[in-house]
Amino acid sequence: NTGFGELAKVRISKDEIDDLQRNLIRSHSCGVGKMLSTEMVRAMMVLRANSLAKGYSGVRLEILEILVEMLNKRVHPVVPSKGSLGASGDLIPLSHIALAMMGEGKVEYKNKMYEAKKGLKEASVKPVTLKAKEGLALINGTQLMTAYCVFAVYDTELLLKNAQIAGVMSLEALRGTDQAFREELHRLRPHKGQIICAKNLWRLTRKSEIIKSHKDCSKVQDAYTLRCMPQVLGAVYDVVSSARSTTETEINSVTDNPIVLPDQNEIVSGGNFHGQPLALALDTLSIAVTTIGTLSERRIARLTDSCLSELPPFLTSKSGLNSGFMLPHYVAASLVNENKILSHPASVDTIPVSANQEDHVSMGATAGYKLQKIIENVQQIIAIEYLSAAQGLEFLKPLKSSPPIQEAYDKIRTKIPELKKDRPLHEDIKKMAEMVKKGFIVEVVEKKIGEPLA
Repeated sequence: NTGFGELAKVRISKDEIDDLQRNLIRSHSCGVGKMLSTEMVRAMMVLRANSLAKGYSGVRLEILEILVEMLNKRVHPVVPSKGSLGASGDLIPLSHIALAMMGEGKVEYKNKMYEAKKGLKEASVKPVTLKAKEGLALINGTQLMTAYCVFAVYDTELLLKNAQIAGVMSLEALRGTDQAFREELHRLRPHKGQIICAKNLWRLTRKSEIIKSHKDCSKVQDAYTLRCMPQVLGAVYDVVSSARSTTETEINSVTDNPIVLPDQNEIVSGGNFHGQPLALALDTLSIAVTTIGTLSERRIARLTDSCLSELPPFLTSKSGLNSGFMLPHYVAASLVNENKILSHPASVDTIPVSANQEDHVSMGATAGYKLQKIIENVQQIIAIEYLSAAQGLEFLKPLKSSPPIQEAYDKIRTKIPELKKDRPLHEDIKKMAEMVKKGFIVEVVEKKIGEPLA
């Protein structure tokens, strides 16, 4: 029964409590920017429902029921992507969800945009009238940041598998050795991720005709981007594992304020809405995913440089007349440059708001927003590496790669033919990126080796 933020000392009369809840949601619904994707909004809704269902937020069952009903009937509030400071939670994005629950704002239903009141009516969902505490309980949480974490962890785990497969395909095309992946080496430096990635890379190189063919060559060792894949990608693996742990804890937490403690008959103000754990996880993931892309781009550079690869210049048999894979490497370099800028941590900044009552914020939503872009960029970089490495293998025939890498190569060739002369590669990269995002290469490789890559 008070105002909010710096206005928390203003007491509100009992007959104005409902107005207070409505005004809170209306005043906080001021987001800007592109709209969040449907899957992101749905994630926010189910995460908020799960947090409220713990029973410490002081809301009626009716609030959870309308959230679930909207999810089941696929009525989705229209939520702008920008405006959250990550403390007090994701106030502005969550307000747009609560606004739609009240029958205000806009919703998307059956692929059409509606004024919320009409959209809810079309779906036979009755708008809710918020009572004391309920407006605040709906918006004072970390659900946008958590949703960013959920999708980022999933996408990065898949991306990491793709990076290892593409890395081995490049290793084969560059006639590298598998000896740097031996278990004996990695037992001596037993970081969990390093050991797991080394095991994966070792499995991916078994029974390779290409590796066997140059076993006694004069090369002493490979470049770092080939030789150090277990150490570099293993470190990424450990960051992703930590982010997964943070995300799983947050998914099942109560993150609003004040919190109702029914057993003690108390209402206690705290700071569970603060997004710092998520902000740090998202920022660290940004650095880790950028590292995947940086490593991949350097391998693309080696594949296209005939002085390093001993393959035809730019992976084309008639270089000069054809430019081959020269320009896809430019694209990868451009994306790596963008990622280096985007991976600057958002969480190192804080801007006090609400007349300095809220004097430290996490900026976790910004961290999530830019991480999403970094992941998309690295998916494209890995796609370019797959295409470059597959092209490199063409020049080593009739020798074959290891069975799982050969399987990956064959899957690529079902969609994208060998580059025999120059053609626009935009569609090839687009198709390959889609295969990366949807896990099609990982699927056939795991099927071939008979178990999931860890």
